[in-house]
Amino acid sequence: RNVDGGKAYAVTSKLLAKSDGKKFGKSEEGNIWMDAKLTTPYKFYQFWINAEDTDISMFLRYFSLKSRADIIELENNIATDPNAVKRSLGEELTTRIHGDAYQAVQEVSSIIFDKKLDSETLKGMSLKSLEMVSKEIPSFNHSSSLLASEIPLQDLLTEHCPIFSSLGEFRRAVKGNAISLNKTKVNDASTNVSNSDLIQGKYLMLENGKKNKYLIAFS
Repeated sequence: RNVDGGKAYAVTSKLLAKSDGKKFGKSEEGNIWMDAKLTTPYKFYQFWINAEDTDISMFLRYFSLKSRADIIELENNIATDPNAVKRSLGEELTTRIHGDAYQAVQEVSSIIFDKKLDSETLKGMSLKSLEMVSKEIPSFNHSSSLLASEIPLQDLLTEHCPIFSSLGEFRRAVKGNAISLNKTKVNDASTNVSNSDLIQGKYLMLENGKKNKYLIAFS
């Protein structure tokens, strides 16, 4: 107005707060960022998946760019299938903010949560997905020279990657059918590993039981 006598307009909205009363803000615990260096695409997606059911309608109306009719239809489905609505919102927002990283996010989710994921599917996953996984589960990094020739798996997991505190603990886990390497059960405590076992020429995935997953990177 002072420069050329024109008019300026602004759009404002009330403070965005979740059902627990906490606002969206950088000072709040559990906040998310659009910058992938501050919030990984996987964690960004999981934020929407793990949101409270009571917040989903608000999130849809604030953040979705779907049509009004589509949003109302999704809202009507919250009571019967809230997880499907969350997945829809999570896919839309993750794709909009992080582009093709959404496919990697889905693969990461499969690695971490899908109990039916097999060795063949795991070995077909992209380096981008595996790198994302390495940020979400306990990981170790070693020189590829360590696997230049075969080494005992028990040495790798007790000396170089302290997943097991002793050879005895490792052997008991094998005997209890608890260890998987790249989604294949390890039935022999004398199993060796080499570069030929690496996924995408870089990673080994080790599982001890149903919940303990580790990624070992070689470069």
